[in-house]
Amino acid sequence: MAKDAPKDLAVTEFLYELWDANWDDGPLGNWQILRHEITRKTAKRIYFTFGNRGRRSGFVDRQRIEAEGELFYRPAGRTLYLAEPDIPRQPKPPSLPELKRAMAEAHPDRGGSNEAFIAARRRYEQARLAASA
Repeated sequence: MAKDAPKDLAVTEFLYELWDANWDDGPLGNWQILRHEITRKTAKRIYFTFGNRGRRSGFVDRQRIEAEGELFYRPAGRTLYLAEPDIPRQPKPPSLPELKRAMAEAHPDRGGSNEAFIAARRRYEQARLAASA
């Protein structure tokens, strides 16, 4: 440890927000975790900054967020988390063999309906064309 460094550095704490960068145009799922600096804690409230470069301030109910781990912050229309949340993952699209198997299982000769088979074949054909492009 350096001689000039203070012995008890204040640890910066944050509230976290899961934010989709493409929420208004484009496919959902481009998740980012935003950190909102906690500026003060009292027995009842946690005060924090948010917005562009922390220009706005707000507060949340301390007992509730500590009990539940998250809460919806109505003034800004966002959910805030006490701990950094996991980034949701988009489900993996089915592979061509899985789609072909689903198409075979939906065939009318195997107990499926015409509509189910046509829909399964359409999904398979679209995936096959996308894979070859």
